[in-house]
Amino acid sequence: MTSLRSCVISFFCRLDERKGRLPVLRLPVLTQMSDQKEKVAQSATLVSSGTFVSRVFGLLREQVFAFLFGAGFATDAYVAAFRIPNLLRDLFAEGALSAAFVPVFTDYLVNRDRKEAFRLGNLVTNALLVVLSAVVLIGVLATPFIVDLIAPGFSAIPGKSELTALLARIMFPFLLLVSMAAVAMGMLNSLRHFGVPALSPVFFNLGMILAGFLICPLFEERIIGMAIGVLLGGLGQWAFQLPSLRREGYRYSPILSFRDPGVRRIIVLMTPAILGLASTQINIFVNTIIASLLPQGSPSYLNYSFRLMHFPLGIFGVAVATVTLPVVATFAAKKDIPNVLSTCSSSLKLVFFLTLPSIFFLAAAAKPIIAVLYQHGRFTYADTVFTSQALLFYALGLFAYASVRVIAPVFYSLGDTKTPVKVSVLSVAVNIALNLVLMRPLGFRGLALATSFAAMVNMLSLMFLLQRRFGPLNLTDLVANFGKILGCSALLGTILLGFQRIYPLALETAVLPSKIFYLLTLTLLGGGSYILISYLLKTRELSLIMSIIRRKKPNRF
Repeated sequence: MTSLRSCVISFFCRLDERKGRLPVLRLPVLTQMSDQKEKVAQSATLVSSGTFVSRVFGLLREQVFAFLFGAGFATDAYVAAFRIPNLLRDLFAEGALSAAFVPVFTDYLVNRDRKEAFRLGNLVTNALLVVLSAVVLIGVLATPFIVDLIAPGFSAIPGKSELTALLARIMFPFLLLVSMAAVAMGMLNSLRHFGVPALSPVFFNLGMILAGFLICPLFEERIIGMAIGVLLGGLGQWAFQLPSLRREGYRYSPILSFRDPGVRRIIVLMTPAILGLASTQINIFVNTIIASLLPQGSPSYLNYSFRLMHFPLGIFGVAVATVTLPVVATFAAKKDIPNVLSTCSSSLKLVFFLTLPSIFFLAAAAKPIIAVLYQHGRFTYADTVFTSQALLFYALGLFAYASVRVIAPVFYSLGDTKTPVKVSVLSVAVNIALNLVLMRPLGFRGLALATSFAAMVNMLSLMFLLQRRFGPLNLTDLVANFGKILGCSALLGTILLGFQRIYPLALETAVLPSKIFYLLTLTLLGGGSYILISYLLKTRELSLIMSIIRRKKPNRF
């Protein structure tokens, strides 16, 4: 079956078609060569397939974690410890680095040649090796102080802060490995190879899954094995991409220059991007600090639910953003601002169509989902209830998280590094303020809700400022599109809630096969009803996607 997001590029080309007219948005390369159009569409299919497979393995990883450790002392320590390198990963690697590196690398490909582009790739790789090695060393030495900062409540429980510090020290080198993987991903994506980078996180998840069963039993404090699994997974994620780069002609060279014009351009873009793109991680980081002050288990509930929310975010939002960024960067390199904005608008419509129904599905089916995935071993039904509550509030911001991933890199591609920073600071301030207001009446649920509201502020501010600074984004059309899809999604949620009221299932005592069948029923009912409602309301995105699917042959991964 052709993946839904395999249509992303073709969707761009067809979104603004009118009868008797050519599309408003066309990729320059695609209009010149039809075989290039097929190649880009195939790459989008690989993004879809690879991301889906990696997210499935991510869920398996979380299931293993829940089975072995449940929600409590060890899991809280691991969650807080992993926050440290994970935040730095977003600052230095997959977030800011990708947003800064891809536009410059693409500009070299478009306006220079591949040899110069690969030389830039080597310069960036070696600069990261030098800088991040120092960051890792400093981080390992300062870990106890960092733990006291991010999880002050842990000191009240004997041994919890010490375990958190030990796990953080083990996992700190993950920052270096994932940054190398991010550079490889950026080069491959700029060369329009999306499948291997999308599939590479499978090896991160696989490393942790294997560690849970093979390495954890070797330690008295079994959670240490999961920290080692993080390093093995990061190494696998990087190494898996290297053969594809080599086939493209890349060869590593130990060259280093911080004065190179390309490196300096990336530094100029990356410095503000550290704040501009990392707002979600900073908000989650703040949540970890406050959650450590709440009853034990709160960090675990937030972590499990946030991971679940990331499944549709990765399948839909991140995949659309991954395909969009090189396209936007190409238009920006050619100074084609109208097509940059058209691509962004088209991407946002597709994000809305895919993420809004996901919100209502996650909200309506939260307990069955968590019961199937996590309610095993030491993870109890009470943990299911609390995690489902956190998931409900996190899911409210799903469309905003995905939209920010599409919009923010557009500013960097257009050379505007200040606007995302200002918006990010505003978003973080909103999150902190709401955390303090909501933590007492709602507990950990309030932290999830605050994060969602902050993401919405981030998204709306970026959309408004993008139109104000660079030209019409057609916000009226986007709002109308959003409202129509929201209505369809709300009907989906109503149908699922009605079904569960008529045919309830006792998740606390039901056997696993019954829970799986119940969840599959909800999934088919939700997906089928959304497609039917969208069809009856003549939702344009559905008709375009279906027409693309019908005229394309299935692609093999």
